[in-house]
Amino acid sequence: MRIPLPESLRPPQGVVASPATPRDAATIALVRDGEQGLETYLLRRRSTLEFAPGMLVFPGGGVHAGDLRVTDWVGPDAAAWAAAFNCDESVARGLVVAALRETFEESGVLFASPGEQDPVIADTSGFAAERRALDAGELDFADFLDAQGLILRVDLLGAWAHWVTPTFEPKRFDTRFFIAAVPEGQQVGSLPGEADRAEWWPIREIWPAVESGAYMMLPPTAVTCRELEGLTVADLPRAVAERAFARIEPTLVDVDGELFLEYAVETP
Repeated sequence: MRIPLPESLRPPQGVVASPATPRDAATIALVRDGEQGLETYLLRRRSTLEFAPGMLVFPGGGVHAGDLRVTDWVGPDAAAWAAAFNCDESVARGLVVAALRETFEESGVLFASPGEQDPVIADTSGFAAERRALDAGELDFADFLDAQGLILRVDLLGAWAHWVTPTFEPKRFDTRFFIAAVPEGQQVGSLPGEADRAEWWPIREIWPAVESGAYMMLPPTAVTCRELEGLTVADLPRAVAERAFARIEPTLVDVDGELFLEYAVETP
């Protein structure tokens, strides 16, 4: 399959370098039902950033060493996620926790509850200072959860996709995409420092906005949005169960002078 390469991602001509080693990362496509169908929460990265400037993205980011300090959660264990991700348990644990931590930092949405049998907390507005401290690296996620008496709700996540940044990019990520419905009652919070805009988007409006040039989006995000179009929150468990979770690493191809990202799905 081929995806047109956004102008901002075009590599410099004549530059040849050894591919960078991808860094493990995780992201969550937050969704909810809206009046125009399924909606997802997207942030626009600041134009001054080195990676993906001006792009619409899901909340997410790289795995931190401290993520491995979170040892307990509700839901499938690290071995189950490792089997799904085709990686070892330590990597899988880091990916799951990073996805939840980054989503909390960047959106204020927190998948956690006071106990295993308790509902997910409905109000996270009082954690603004903690979000800033986490984002600045001044607070460890495990310490935050312990201080608040919370346990992560990994049972509310679904594995959706696995994308690796192409080799021509100087900054590369090995990213697992999750999908999850925003917990009932929770509202998104203030913008993180890396974003200049964020909002809930009807899925069916995203692709036309990107095709028109009004907004920019990295191919993995755009493809994920296309795959989610037409679904509802109630459809998510079935959609997750039916997916073939596979690794996708696009390559750069030139077709009659036009650059495309071409990819094939690798079965784990």
